[in-house]
Amino acid sequence: MSRRRKARRYALQLLFSLDIGGGEPGPNRFQEFWADKREPEDLREFTEGLVVGAWIHRDRLDEVLRQTAANWALERMAAVDRSLLRLAAYELLFRPDIPTAVAINEALEIAKEFSTLDSASFINGLLDQIARRVPDGTGAEEKPEP
Repeated sequence: MSRRRKARRYALQLLFSLDIGGGEPGPNRFQEFWADKREPEDLREFTEGLVVGAWIHRDRLDEVLRQTAANWALERMAAVDRSLLRLAAYELLFRPDIPTAVAINEALEIAKEFSTLDSASFINGLLDQIARRVPDGTGAEEKPEP
């Protein structure tokens, strides 16, 4: 498994716990999460960047997900699917350094591991629609904040 996929798996776990348990991502939350894991600093930084970015932009991401999944209430989606959709949509809309195909493929592989095959198909359909809306094909709605 690639380091980036491992980081995305960790990011999903963190986003899921924030969605279910509340709170905010931050140094204490991350320190607690990493306490029993021995991972290199670059993996931790990538993970934390994804979590913070998806969390900061969750209102915009939720708006896009609601528009895209017109017949599905975001609140009624499985929490793991909702968290994974936020993560992947963040990559598609706010991370021009991550190719669209990579963001979608990684989300699908992780969905197969943490959710159901039906969920993977559902997630693929939504992410494909979101990716088509990205104006320049880079996978970024806007430039990331410095």
